[in-house]
Amino acid sequence: MEQEIIYAPSAFKHDIAGMDIEHAIKTHITDELMAGFDNKYFVIGYDRAGNPLEIMYNRIDEVTIKVFHAMKCRRHFRDKFGI
Repeated sequence: MEQEIIYAPSAFKHDIAGMDIEHAIKTHITDELMAGFDNKYFVIGYDRAGNPLEIMYNRIDEVTIKVFHAMKCRRHFRDKFGI
């Protein structure tokens, strides 16, 4: 079953296109629950041009996530994940 992605308006604050967010989620190098949270996940993945993005989302149900943050991957995370 394919995952459904919905977006909060804040997901587009940094001008990342929905298609790039979806590609990054599908090609992620990490997708993890953030420490101290029950339902806040952190993803590092690549947009369609191969640039690393950082994305945060909440799980709505078994097949649906709601992305609320997407931006170019910051140096801290690039260093942490060796990208």
